[in-house]
Amino acid sequence: MRMSFHHVCIETNTYTESICFYQKLFAFDIIEESKGFHGREYNTWLKNGDIIIELQTPKADHSKINYQLGTIGIMHICFVVNNLDEEIKRIKELGFNIFKDGKEKYEICGKYITKIVAPEGTVIELREY
Repeated sequence: MRMSFHHVCIETNTYTESICFYQKLFAFDIIEESKGFHGREYNTWLKNGDIIIELQTPKADHSKINYQLGTIGIMHICFVVNNLDEEIKRIKELGFNIFKDGKEKYEICGKYITKIVAPEGTVIELREY
């Protein structure tokens, strides 16, 4: 079976801040915003090139359900950038200074990365290739 990636879904209690984060930092465009979608205040689709994020608020009538106790889901989302130092500078100039563990840059196997924490808690990794 051949597949291709479609989207990642992120749930947020900080909807306005999260929308601002993805639009300002990563130039995502809102391609669809639905209010009152299946018990959620918002369900919104964001797109930048081939990357799609479904950003949604929690369902009003459900508490969080842990489907598989003791498992861990997605740890971070990674985007490739041309110049990591320029991106870190741009991010800081835009006023987003929430770097994971307070570190702006990590060296991993001879390559450099940064990890930014989105308002809803998603870790966004940027790396050069």
